[in-house]
Amino acid sequence: MDASLKKKTATNSYQKNSDEIEVQWCNTRSVLFSVNETIGTLAKALKIFEIENINLTHIESRPSKKQAGYYDFYVDCECSNAETLQRVTSRLQDYAVNVGVLSTQPLKDDIGDGSSVPWFPRKISDLDKFANRILSYGAELDADHPGFQDAEYRARRKEFADIAFNYKQSTIYSKLTKLYPSHACAEHCHVFPLLIDNCGYREDNIPQLEDISKFLKGEYNQTEMPFLTFLLVRPVAGLLTSRDFLAGLAFRVFHCTQYIRHPTMPLYTPEPDLCHEVLGHVPLFADRSFAQFSQEIGLASLGAPDEYIDKLATLYWFTVEFGLCRQNGEIRAYGAGLLSSFGELEYCLSEKPQVLQFDPDNVCSTKYPITSYQPTYFLAESFEDAKKKLIAFARKIPRNFNVRYDPYTQSIEVMDNKEQMLHLVTEVQEEMEILLTSLRQLPVSS
Repeated sequence: MDASLKKKTATNSYQKNSDEIEVQWCNTRSVLFSVNETIGTLAKALKIFEIENINLTHIESRPSKKQAGYYDFYVDCECSNAETLQRVTSRLQDYAVNVGVLSTQPLKDDIGDGSSVPWFPRKISDLDKFANRILSYGAELDADHPGFQDAEYRARRKEFADIAFNYKQSTIYSKLTKLYPSHACAEHCHVFPLLIDNCGYREDNIPQLEDISKFLKGEYNQTEMPFLTFLLVRPVAGLLTSRDFLAGLAFRVFHCTQYIRHPTMPLYTPEPDLCHEVLGHVPLFADRSFAQFSQEIGLASLGAPDEYIDKLATLYWFTVEFGLCRQNGEIRAYGAGLLSSFGELEYCLSEKPQVLQFDPDNVCSTKYPITSYQPTYFLAESFEDAKKKLIAFARKIPRNFNVRYDPYTQSIEVMDNKEQMLHLVTEVQEEMEILLTSLRQLPVSS
């Protein structure tokens, strides 16, 4: 798993003005504020939510890094009215500092015919708006998690979400690397030795995310990798919503968790951890076809209705997380959930699970467990074939506009007017001229 695939509550909509676009607000809002250690200050701050009849669904705290003697509070509350939330944040400033709302802001731009569209990032800097809007901070575990009753482990996870850490991953690393040649796809097997040489992949070391991002951008000597993906690995303190996580992929940004699996179950994790990210995800993100496939899922999510976000998250689950592919007549694993789990990597290629052909319509309606091995996997003939099927599926998403990623400005273009489309046609024509000239320059075969 990755830093997503959990959902918050449904959305309600309100109308700002008769001549403006209808926008959507999440019922669950996330508020961040800091209070000092003075007795009664926190009680006064929380009383504001009670006065406004706002129900608190989650609250956590930690010592503030910005101000000594203060504590940062992260509160999830049920509030669908923008004016009510504004009153709360305004009154909080009487008792607290650094008050902010971390949930999705409404879309302010007209798109297409002005119908209701969920907010989505348009510039890569917009990702900062939800990077800290996490569903759990690292210490919050489900009851079936192996570390649920381990207070020391939960406290350590919370600390790991704040600071960098070192961990000896020799057990996980050694067992998985022995299986990769016979179980992992060719792309993973090709890139993994390059990560050893360039990023410090080894039994007694967890590589730095900065080194991984530099590797993906080609800042190291990579003669064996002529095609770079320019994907950025960005740290995140906990789980993001599916919508936020997929939006990051649209910008070629992968939000990476920072904690580690419980030591009682080193060979399996029911949630994303750093071993899962660096051993499972990163090698495939260095492959251009796979990186493009991942980005297509992200682009399809921008402005999509909630029900289609659920479908895209399921597609992501059965491909990027738990996908199988056919290579040279054999079935190999390419999903990160498989490539980071010694037990499930063996299991998925055994005769025990059901293996079906990859079909997006069938995949997105398939239920799946998140704390056990998968009973069903989906087999793709190739990454390119899976990408074509995904693009065809994305055309069914009810959006009255299309989006395009501009790698030069690292921004999303909403293709909803003639000028943009003519500009794109010109760019495509220029690229075709380069291609035709290159073909003409090739030597004629005898």
